[in-house]
Amino acid sequence: MNLHEHISELIEKKRDKMIELSDQIWSCPEIYFEEHQSSKYICQALEEEGFQVEREVAGLQTGFIGSYGTGKPIIAILGEFDALSGLSQQKGLAEHAPLVSGGHGHGCGHNLLGTGSFAAAVAVKEYMEQTGLKGTVRYYGCPAEEAGSGKAFMARAGLFDDVDLALSWHPSSVAGIWNVSTLANYSATFKFNGKSAHAAAAPHLGRSALDAVELMNIGVNYLREHMIPEARVHYAITDTGGTSPNVVQPHAEVVYFIRAPKKQQVIDLYERVCNIAKGAALMTGTTMEVEFEGTASDLIPNTTLAEIMYKNLMAVGVPSYDEFDRKFAKEIHATLSPEDIRADLAGLDKETAKKLKDKEIADLIPPLGDEAALSGSTDVGDVSWVVPTMQCLTTCFALGTPLHTWQVVSQGAMPIGHKGMLQAGKVIACTAIEAMQNQDIIDQAKAEWKERLEGEPYVSLIPENVVRPQKAVCVQK
Repeated sequence: MNLHEHISELIEKKRDKMIELSDQIWSCPEIYFEEHQSSKYICQALEEEGFQVEREVAGLQTGFIGSYGTGKPIIAILGEFDALSGLSQQKGLAEHAPLVSGGHGHGCGHNLLGTGSFAAAVAVKEYMEQTGLKGTVRYYGCPAEEAGSGKAFMARAGLFDDVDLALSWHPSSVAGIWNVSTLANYSATFKFNGKSAHAAAAPHLGRSALDAVELMNIGVNYLREHMIPEARVHYAITDTGGTSPNVVQPHAEVVYFIRAPKKQQVIDLYERVCNIAKGAALMTGTTMEVEFEGTASDLIPNTTLAEIMYKNLMAVGVPSYDEFDRKFAKEIHATLSPEDIRADLAGLDKETAKKLKDKEIADLIPPLGDEAALSGSTDVGDVSWVVPTMQCLTTCFALGTPLHTWQVVSQGAMPIGHKGMLQAGKVIACTAIEAMQNQDIIDQAKAEWKERLEGEPYVSLIPENVVRPQKAVCVQK
C-alpha cells in the first residue's frame, strides 16, 4: 500500500465522523471572533483523537492549537470555521431560502475548511503512530478569517516561529494549487461626531456627522486617480445618524477596507485616507475617531511546495460523483449567471476550460499553472511571512459558484462539499508526511521563502496598542 492509499484508507475509516463534524459547524454559523460553539466542537474532536489542545491562544477566545508528537519537523495545518453575516440558507435547495431571516451562513465553506484540515491532522497523527514517523503535527484553529484576521494575531504572538511548513486549503468550484500572491489589507472604522439641531429652524447650530462621512467618501473617490492601479479601496456606511431628514445627524460612521500588493503600500494609502477623514472633520466642525478592525499581509508564494502539493493532489485524484451529485450541481448551476460561469472558466487553461464548458461539476484537475497575483486578501498571508506556506483547492461546489453566496451555503452540507473536503484532507496529509520524511523538501521550501522575502522581516500591521481583538480608538479633534 503506497502513501496515498494508506492516507485515503485512514480518512475513509472516519468519513462519517468528519462529515458529522462539518455539518455541526455548518448548523451553528458564527461570525468573526464569536465562533464559540464551532471551536468547541473542533477542540473536543481533537482531544478525542489524542491531541493536546491549548485554548485561547494569542489572546483569542476562539483560537486554539491541537498538537501531537515531539520535536522536528513541525508541520502546521491551518483550519478555519467562521461564517458570514446575512447568508443564512437551507441546505440542498437550488433557491434562496434562509433558515433564519438575516442570519449567518457558511458562505465561504469554512465548515468544510476547518474539518478537512482536521481530517488531515488526524491522518498524519495516525500515520505517525503506525509507522514511527518522528516530528510534530499541529492543527491551528484560526478564527475570524473573513474579518478580524485571527492568523495575524497568532503570527504576531509568535505561534508559528518554530514551525517548518504550514499547509491549508480552500473549498472551490475547481481543484488546483493556490500558488498565488494576494493583496495586503487594512480595515478601519471612521466615526464622526457632531451636533444635532432642527434642520429647518436652526440648521446653523448643527454640525452634521453625515456630511463628514459624505465628504470623506468624495475625497477618497477623488484619491482613486492617484493610487497605484493594483490598489483597492472599499467602503460601507454603517451608521447614517438616523432616519429623520429634518434632523442634523449628530453621529455617523463608515468602514473602509484598503488593499494593495505590499504591506507598506497599504499603510501609505491608509495614511492618505486618514488625512482625508481629518479634512472632512475640519470642514464640518465635527470630531473623528478611527477604530482598527483588521489587517492581513500579502501572501508569499512557494513554488517548491506548490509542486509537491500538486503531485499529491494528482495522486489522490478527484472524488467519484454519482447521479445525485450531478443532478444537484445542475440545479445550482441553473441559478448562476453566465458571467459567473465564464469567470470560472476564464481562470483555467484553454484545454481544461474546453473540457468543462458543458459540465456542472469540475471532475478533473487542471495542470499546475504559473504563479499568479490575486486581487483578494487572506490572513494566511501573515503565516506565509513567518513560514513557507501552501494551499490547495478542491471541488466542493458546482462549476461557476461564486464564494460568499447562498449557493455556497446550500452546497456546504451536501455530498459534493463533503467529498471535496475529504479529498483536501488526503492531499494535505500526504504533503505533510512527504515533507516530514524528506528534509530536502523543507530545506528547499525555506530557501525559496527566504529568497522571496529578500531579507525583509515580518512586521505585523496590527497596532501595538491592540493586544487582542477589540476596538483601538484614536481621536482626531
